[in-house]
Amino acid sequence: MRTRRGPALALLAAAALALAGCGAGGAATDAAPAATAPASASADALSGELTVFAAASLKAAFTQLAEAFEAAHPGVSIRPISYDGSSTLATQLVEGAAADVFASADQKNMQKVVDAGLAAAPQPFATNVLTLVVPKGNPGGVTGLADLATPDLSVVLCAAEVPCGAASATLLADAGVTASVDSYEQNVTAVLTKVASGEADAGLVYVTDAKTTTDVQTVTTAGADAVVNTYPIVALDGAANPAAAEAFVAFVLSDDGRAVLAGLGFGQP
Repeated sequence: MRTRRGPALALLAAAALALAGCGAGGAATDAAPAATAPASASADALSGELTVFAAASLKAAFTQLAEAFEAAHPGVSIRPISYDGSSTLATQLVEGAAADVFASADQKNMQKVVDAGLAAAPQPFATNVLTLVVPKGNPGGVTGLADLATPDLSVVLCAAEVPCGAASATLLADAGVTASVDSYEQNVTAVLTKVASGEADAGLVYVTDAKTTTDVQTVTTAGADAVVNTYPIVALDGAANPAAAEAFVAFVLSDDGRAVLAGLGFGQP
């Protein structure tokens, strides 16, 4: 009887161990999703609307960045981004306009927002330089900055108070050129539009803007590399959605965000 009971007990013991092993394996298998759940929940914790003010020259980049951010955070809806000259946007913010994030095309206009107590510690995320653009086919025969002094040409520039205008003034002063200007615009998009439509013979825009249309062509612009605009971004202190604002800023500063910017011609700060 003992010789029969021994193998039976052994079989029962083996079965118990096997069941215990399966139970342990099952627990380990179930634990993996539980470990990733917090990360998934955290990634989806952001919600609500996000209001962004951004320099006009950032339109192509921030359109892509906003789409990617919303895809990563389905609970967040970015309202149509307000694009304009940085000075205009800074003035609107100082006068009480509501926004969560501000991205400026220069540090001077960002500083206005900081000095007003609306933000602290903005971070640089991109750089840009100017280029001379003419309508496709270059009907005015423009060959360089010196030609902007020709009264017979229709020349359009950004207004002095906006970043592209301040950079244009510096570039022309460095080149010793006094441009014969027919129109000053409140943002770089307006300059590009006038040149692209043939309303102007030449204008100065950012290299990133020149890449957005085939209706203009660039002309070699001596000294442009020495006049660099640095773009800062910040989550505003009075943001209605501070968590999403901080997350959006972090995304713009991330490797993925910088890749989008680099792909559109922006430089690294």
